[in-house]
Amino acid sequence: MILRPYERTIFKRYLLPQRGEGFIFVAAAFSFTAVMLGVAALVIVMSVMNGVRADLFDKIVGLNGHAVVQGFGGRLDDWQGVLKEAKATPGVVSATPLIEQPLLATFSGRVEGVLVRGMTVPDIRKNETLGGKVLQGSLNSLTPNSGNIAIGSELARNLGATVGSNLTIINPAGRSTPFGTVPREISYRVSAVFEIGVYDFDKAYVVMPMEDAQILLLTGDQIGMIEVKVTDPDKVGTILQPLAEKVAAQAIISDWRSMNASLFEALSVERVAMFVILSLIILVASFNIISSLIMLVRAKTRDMAILRTMGAPRDAVMRIFMAIGLAIGVSGTLVGMALGFATLFFRQGVLRGVEFLTGQQLWDPSIRFLTELPSKPDPFEITLIAVMTILFSFLATLYPAYKAANTDPVQVLRYE
Repeated sequence: MILRPYERTIFKRYLLPQRGEGFIFVAAAFSFTAVMLGVAALVIVMSVMNGVRADLFDKIVGLNGHAVVQGFGGRLDDWQGVLKEAKATPGVVSATPLIEQPLLATFSGRVEGVLVRGMTVPDIRKNETLGGKVLQGSLNSLTPNSGNIAIGSELARNLGATVGSNLTIINPAGRSTPFGTVPREISYRVSAVFEIGVYDFDKAYVVMPMEDAQILLLTGDQIGMIEVKVTDPDKVGTILQPLAEKVAAQAIISDWRSMNASLFEALSVERVAMFVILSLIILVASFNIISSLIMLVRAKTRDMAILRTMGAPRDAVMRIFMAIGLAIGVSGTLVGMALGFATLFFRQGVLRGVEFLTGQQLWDPSIRFLTELPSKPDPFEITLIAVMTILFSFLATLYPAYKAANTDPVQVLRYE
């Protein structure tokens, strides 16, 4: 907003505290603080929620792919042909054969439910989700028939196992004998411990070469599914439609949206709800701007009357008070964003500090899925927050500015 020189002088004079006007300044300071905290809260919460969604998507899809081709009954015959068809489908980046089966693992008298994941050795070594998250040992030691496995960090902690420990994995569906089914038990050496960052994965996953998984599960040359990654996750259904028609007789294709529908839908709903709720803070701050400006108008009624008698037009008076309200809104927005970004940058330290002061664990991985508090600011959302706050601040100035501009000099100065 462009102000004339004398308007700028009055603007600066009214924006700074004068003698006997401390209460008006305090009201304006509260308005500034409310805007600042509202903007900071929106920036922090929306960035964290975006980070949670992005982190979950990257790690879940990084381990499970954008879609899986799963055979009926959990077994995929002629999987080499299906794998070839999947790789030849336009838009498919990679296709990986997998075996996945929930079993039991025991070590030193402790028993945990695990999810055994059999992969080919080249796929294990080039998997980015696993390769960049190894805490102990090395994935290079996982070779066919070596008896080596890799386990999640939470599973290792729960079992008390480390690299070099020998875990026994139990397959209840073992061989049939005249006395019933005898569970199959095979001992494996832990050669690597990884931490994906998703609690449910880290507490359950056991990764082993495909050949070892087939021996453990007695599947022969069969596999359970083929993991598929595509160029555009949002168009995974369209991309894989030709493949779905080709394998309809022996398998079904499930994409990441159907496999994790409830989780991502809940995150989307919560994200919208939090944005609306926290926007109310900025709306309340706008009402504070209105109240502080009304008090300022009442305190400066005589000044406005004198200014009008000296020839100042009504629009000049309106601009002065609108500029004051906008100054509070814009400065509160800028400082709030700076506070929000600073909090996001030091979020882990802030979280630990709050946990220390309260004595409570605020970020429990078993509840939050992720081991660390993520953050991903969205430029579009940040811009939307800034524009919305400044717009609310502008609208809050209209009524007080209108009242100030319509001050009647005759009525105010009649007895002066």
